[in-house]
Amino acid sequence: MKTVKVTINVNNEKIKLQVKPYETLLETLRERLALTGAKEACSLGSCGSCTVLLNGTPVRSCLILTPEVDGASITTIEGLKEDGKLHPLQEAFMEKGAVQCGFCTSGMIMTAKGLLNRNKKPSRAEIIKSISSNICRCTGYKKIVEAVEEASKKMA
Repeated sequence: MKTVKVTINVNNEKIKLQVKPYETLLETLRERLALTGAKEACSLGSCGSCTVLLNGTPVRSCLILTPEVDGASITTIEGLKEDGKLHPLQEAFMEKGAVQCGFCTSGMIMTAKGLLNRNKKPSRAEIIKSISSNICRCTGYKKIVEAVEEASKKMA
């Protein structure tokens, strides 16, 4: 079977791999690199559970083929820690009780991180719009929005 050579920067680590031409970024992260924070749920890009940052922008890793991201920078939920400490978004999600089953949490946090990369002080409406494409069946979103608001204050 033909493979493709790719080099990607994952969580600030340069990684060289041989991948199948049709291998998704989600498969690469979970199966080859053991980074299981991005979840596989719908495999259609509809739920947001597989969200990671691609060059700082949130993307659905189940929809992107790994060969397409050759040379790119990928950040997963595992890569948000700084100096061994949780990222302010991760802390705020815990403090505000914005997690229930936890399945959507990493995708929700990565989507929120993408928003905060673009806008340090988003309005409540901007937060709601940003996370609206991520499905959460447990929390009702209220605490998630509060957590993003809290993290933006901490990061300012």
